[in-house]
Amino acid sequence: MNTDDSVSTEGEKSTDISAWKEIVAKYQKPSVSRGVWQLVNTFVPYAALWCLMYFALSVSYWLVVPLAILAGGFLIRLFIIHHDCGHGSFLKSRRANDVLGFITGVLTFAPYDHWRWEHAAHHATSGDLDRRGLGDLWTLTVQEYLESSRWNRFAYRLARNPVILFVLAPLYMFLIKHRFAKAKANRRERHSVYWTNLAILGLAAGLSWIFGIQAYLVIQLTVMGVAGSAGVWLFYVQHQFEGAYWERSENWDYTTAALKGSSFYKLPKVLQWFSGNIGFHHIHHLSPKIPNYHLEKCHNAEPLFQTVKAITLFSSFKSLTFRLWDEQRRRLVGYGHLRMVRRQRKQAAPR
Repeated sequence: MNTDDSVSTEGEKSTDISAWKEIVAKYQKPSVSRGVWQLVNTFVPYAALWCLMYFALSVSYWLVVPLAILAGGFLIRLFIIHHDCGHGSFLKSRRANDVLGFITGVLTFAPYDHWRWEHAAHHATSGDLDRRGLGDLWTLTVQEYLESSRWNRFAYRLARNPVILFVLAPLYMFLIKHRFAKAKANRRERHSVYWTNLAILGLAAGLSWIFGIQAYLVIQLTVMGVAGSAGVWLFYVQHQFEGAYWERSENWDYTTAALKGSSFYKLPKVLQWFSGNIGFHHIHHLSPKIPNYHLEKCHNAEPLFQTVKAITLFSSFKSLTFRLWDEQRRRLVGYGHLRMVRRQRKQAAPR
C-alpha cells in the first residue's frame, strides 16, 4: 500500500495529502440542529406512514402498497443515519451516535456494531484487489473468472444476475444474513447481533399484534424490499462504474481509491434527499467523518471535487453491463469481453 506524503493519479498532477485533509476538515463537524432536523423529517414521516397503513388496511391492500413503497424511501434515509452513526459523524456525542445507531439498526434490521465493523473494512480496502471479501460486492478479475471451475463461474453469474442482486439478495442480506455474526467477529459485534435480533423480535411481535401477522409481513417485506433494492443499487453504482479504480495492494492508494474508485452519483433532487446525499460517495470515502448533510456543501465549495466526473441516473444503468475487472486494460468489462480474451489466447497459443 502506498504511504507516501503525496499520491499520484494516472496522467494527473500529484495531490498533496495535507491539502485535501485541510479541505475536508472544515466539513467534519457535526451540526446538532441539522442532525435533529434530519431525525424529525425522517422518523416522523416514517412513523406516520405506518399509522396510515394501519388505517388503509381496512380499506384495501392496494392502498397499503404505495404507502409501503414510500415508507421504503424513508427507510433508506434511516439507514443513512444509521450509516453516519457508525462513522461517528451524525451527532457530536459518541454515545448519542451509538444509541441512535442501535435504534436505526433495529428499524433497518442491521446490527449496529457488527455492521460498523464490516463497513470499516470496506472503507479500508475499497478498490484493493488483494483485500476483497468483507463489506464489498463479489468482483472477480477476468483471469480469476477464466481459471474458476464451471460451478464457481455459474455461482458468480447467478450472484451477478440483476434479479438476484437487486431483488432477492437484499432481502436475504437484511432478513437472514444480518441475523448471524461472522466467525471473525469479536464479542462486541456478536452481542450487537444478538441484541438487535431480540429487539427486532419484540418490534415484530408488537406490530403483528397491532396489524395482524399477515398484514405486518406484507407491509414489512414491501418496505424492506424497496429500501433494500434501492440500497444495493446505490452501493453497486458507487463502486461499479466506468473508470472505476482497482489496484493490487502494493500500488493501492487511499486517496485515489476514494476519488477515482467511488462515484459521484448525481441524482435528481428528490432521490438525492431520500438517499441522504450518499451519491457524493467520492467525498464520503475520502472523509467518512463528514456527515451526510454536509457532503453536498463540501462538493460544491471545493474545486478539487469538481474534477470528478458525475454519473447521472440515466448513465448509471450502463453499470449493469460491468461484470469483471480486466487487470490488463484496467477497466470493468462485461461477459462479452471474455470471447475476445479467449480468441486472443487461442491465436497466441503455440501451434
